[in-house]
Amino acid sequence: MAKNLLFAVFLWCTSYSYAQTIKTDVLVIGGTASGVAAAIQSARSKVKTVLIIPRVGIDMGFNIGLPDDILKNLPDVSNYKYTIQTNKYLSSGIWGEFRDRVRNFYKAIPNYDTTYNAPLSFEAYTGAAILKGMADTVRNLTVKVNTTFTTIKKDGTGWEVSTLVNGKTNIIKAKVVVDATYDGEVVTKAGAVMPPYFEPYKIRDDEFYRTSIAVGDYGIPSRTNPHADFATMKFGGYAIPMKHFVVGNADNLLITESVLPKLSRTGYFPIQLTIGQGVGCIAAYCAFFKTTTKNLLPRIIQQELLDFKGLLLPFADVKSSHKYIRAVQQIGATGLLKGKNKGSDLLFMPDTTIITAEIKPVLTEIYSRAFIWFDKEKPAEKFTVGNTLSLISEFTLTDPKTLQGTLQKDWQTKYGFTNFDTSRPITRLEFAVLVNQYLNPFARKIDLEGNIVN
Repeated sequence: MAKNLLFAVFLWCTSYSYAQTIKTDVLVIGGTASGVAAAIQSARSKVKTVLIIPRVGIDMGFNIGLPDDILKNLPDVSNYKYTIQTNKYLSSGIWGEFRDRVRNFYKAIPNYDTTYNAPLSFEAYTGAAILKGMADTVRNLTVKVNTTFTTIKKDGTGWEVSTLVNGKTNIIKAKVVVDATYDGEVVTKAGAVMPPYFEPYKIRDDEFYRTSIAVGDYGIPSRTNPHADFATMKFGGYAIPMKHFVVGNADNLLITESVLPKLSRTGYFPIQLTIGQGVGCIAAYCAFFKTTTKNLLPRIIQQELLDFKGLLLPFADVKSSHKYIRAVQQIGATGLLKGKNKGSDLLFMPDTTIITAEIKPVLTEIYSRAFIWFDKEKPAEKFTVGNTLSLISEFTLTDPKTLQGTLQKDWQTKYGFTNFDTSRPITRLEFAVLVNQYLNPFARKIDLEGNIVN
């Protein structure tokens, strides 16, 4: 009798263990490159994160969208060699970390090119192993392989997700869910509507670029011409605004992969990683602040991305290792200094001087009393060092002589600028550094459309 009772209790405990509910802050569904990057970033942002992968390993982007019965008959592509020529001037964040690890892995191989602007070459299995190694070192991240997503339903402001592991159903409750599947399967099963498809464009005149969380320089086919030879397409660097990752009619549901066309993404690999990192920041923001995607504060999310060496804008001529990369990125994201397209690159042109007409509209948009300063100061066509000091003095209520004395002393020793001369035109880099430090226009609140919120 006692043995039978003990056996019954054992069976009950075993079945109960399978029925247990896992609770997490962020759940990422899909073992794609962007899914792994989103999970890594979310966990690094100090929120509990679970990544579920339907197979044993990470999907590096081959044979995308094919059903399992076809996939199993295809040749093994684990030895396939990538040669990535994109985002080589935008090496930062998780993509930059991955790139550095690949180059370090292959550096001892004869004739392997490790120069800064060289294409990145590696076998698919090596890339997958490196991504796995990156994920394995992250605290707060649990990776569950051979785990299939089956259903999803709303659970308050969060979600309840059913998964299948070895024929057993488990439940995961998450504050935020990231759909990192190729075809938006999670969004579809949630009965939600996909965000607007991302159309390739250079930095346009609208304000959406202000909310960017991912960058690229690789051609993406237009929805109206999806079969274009996109592998050879060239665009100026582009930024992907936040709205393209947020499911509008379902709180705390985000997407990554389905922003991109349903084609082989081998050329998109760097963009996948930057997308994943940006979405990971959004997910962590919602979980950490116990809020929803209806209440996103883009600037706080972007600050987190910058803290982890991500990029907001794809300036090809200011490396991520540059001393003032953050100032350039933040001022660029305000629209005060927009990039210039040259060939297939978007350039910041740090040594170029500033035209007053370029910055006046945005300054008056950000600061309501700026028009008074312009009316009083009447700067010439070229904005000068003296104009910049006057602007800072006016807006910070700092004594002009005190400010000039401080900056003159620090101009070359602290900032590393060229000669101090208040009458000469100021360069874009000098303006970005000083205005970012003293006025901090990046701190001004914006909405998801990129509009200034007063």
